Amino acid sequence: MKIMRIFSTAVAFVAAASLTALAGVTVHSPADDSDVTSPFTLSATAFTCASRNVVSMGYSFDTSSDTTVVYAQSIDKAISGPTGTHTLHVKAWGGHGTSCVTDVTVTIRSGGGGSGSEPVVPPNAVTVHNIEILSDWKESHDTAGIGSSSGSTTIVSSPSHSGNSRQFVTDFSNSGDERYSVVFADDTQAKNFVYDGWILFTDSSKYIANLELDINQVMANGQTLLTGVQCDGYTGLWDYTVNEGSAQNPRPHWVGKTGTNCNPRDWSTNTWHHVQASLSRDDSGYITYHSVWLDGVESKLDATVYGAADLGWGNVINTQFQIDGLGSGGKSTAYLNDLSISRW
Repeated sequence: MKIMRIFSTAVAFVAAASLTALAGVTVHSPADDSDVTSPFTLSATAFTCASRNVVSMGYSFDTSSDTTVVYAQSIDKAISGPTGTHTLHVKAWGGHGTSCVTDVTVTIRSGGGGSGSEPVVPPNAVTVHNIEILSDWKESHDTAGIGSSSGSTTIVSSPSHSGNSRQFVTDFSNSGDERYSVVFADDTQAKNFVYDGWILFTDSSKYIANLELDINQVMANGQTLLTGVQCDGYTGLWDYTVNEGSAQNPRPHWVGKTGTNCNPRDWSTNTWHHVQASLSRDDSGYITYHSVWLDGVESKLDATVYGAADLGWGNVINTQFQIDGLGSGGKSTAYLNDLSISRW
């Protein structure tokens, strides 16, 4: 009987401990007092707070009043923060104004969304190099725009930044847009991406309105994540893509980042320019655009937006290189070389 009482007490203790673990905010990652590379994954759950069911969660750094809110009982997303040692506040809110918080201390090293002179690719990343030389590049008119366009693409030995480059020749009328694309992977799990390539315009850049650079990934749930940055010659800004609709009824839209500068017609012609971009995503179809670099100059985007769409694609990751025409008609020539895309 004594043994039975001890066993019953142990069971009661374990049950009580389990209930305690479910109350408040549990941070699964990152660990307290850990070093992380920006962006890093925040994983946390909260089911009840002060005996009330949790209706939303959020997080913030240090004393900042800028709290990112997620309307769910869990957070699983890539986030970025300033380099250095910080307190990450992970929060939950229940009914009737109840709130709970768990703090973890993290030391953030510069990564893809950091403040260094270029994006940092961690050692565990998978990098596909020289994507421009893949044989399956395709061209098509972007029917979402106006006007008409046609294009051709081929490998050439000159001009060259390294080895052979890919040439894109675009004819357009009425500001028509031509899209060039290729599939380079089929990874549904990767959540962080760095785009790194070299681009050259001839003096025909006077006919280029925008340069669009995309990475589109089919996620494990079958939805396609539509991501892109654009050097916008109309606004003179760096843009990023947002789905302003739903996955079932997508409405892609460009948003310009105030304070950035980019116009393809301002780029020096017959010169190789280094373009890099860093972004990450979560499992719910939200994209965080960290930064974009032009010739080593970083423009911070720091925007988290929705980007998933039900397109019925197979498990692929593709990249798109799009030239938008400027004016009533013309012809432009551009080159792409040493294109690498890293993922992890």
